[in-house]
Amino acid sequence: MNIVDRLKPAANLKVLITGGAAGIGAVIAKAFHEIEAQVYICDIDADAIERIKREHPGMHGGVADVGIRQQVDRIMDEGISLLGGLDVLVNNAGIAGPTGSLEDLVEAEWEATVSTNLNSQYYVLRKAIPFLKQSKQSPHIIAMSSVAGRLGYPFRTPYASTKWAIIGLMKSLAGELGPDNIRVNAILPGVVAGERMNRVIDARAQTLGITFEAMRDQYLEKISLRRMVTMEDVAAMALFLSSRAAANISGQAISVDGNVEYL
Repeated sequence: MNIVDRLKPAANLKVLITGGAAGIGAVIAKAFHEIEAQVYICDIDADAIERIKREHPGMHGGVADVGIRQQVDRIMDEGISLLGGLDVLVNNAGIAGPTGSLEDLVEAEWEATVSTNLNSQYYVLRKAIPFLKQSKQSPHIIAMSSVAGRLGYPFRTPYASTKWAIIGLMKSLAGELGPDNIRVNAILPGVVAGERMNRVIDARAQTLGITFEAMRDQYLEKISLRRMVTMEDVAAMALFLSSRAAANISGQAISVDGNVEYL
């Protein structure tokens, strides 16, 4: 097989994506759908799921709050049944969490961030791994972390804590599942252009008492390339990691961030 062919994901991949109806998850879902993979998405937003299914006939989806184990169990059983197995898991679901100093955080907001961003990864993995072990298509797990999973992030401690934990989970699982030929990697998006990032910038600007524009400029100054990345950049990395060209890439935390120097 030549190098160009190795860059193409295997045919008929069975892909499950959490948080797949909006944002980065939706762009990843559409990218896999475009290469004719079988795709199942879950999301908390029922309307968004129906919209993406209408726009992309053949894509499957169901509603779940991934921070609730019973809902994850239901959606994983449904998704894997519809797909007829599982080759690629993209554990993408997550929330931004609160912005503010640690001593001022509301306990419920901390717990919600940990539940959605970290506990959900475990809930999904425990159901997915037995089926990934049966896959003959170079099975692969993508854990969605963040540049905040390798840098400190003042005033965003719940979010950063979960994203660091995801790296530890990924590294440990890569060693645990390697003998079963299951690869595990994490993608660390940086400052991703879009509505969600605008909300993050606005919340941090209010916390620091500066304008949105000034806060946005501060973010850009911390990036070596002085620009935000796109959701398509992240989706392209997900496709590459699921291709034959990435057959020996596992246990890696791969940043797609233009080189964020600090947060």
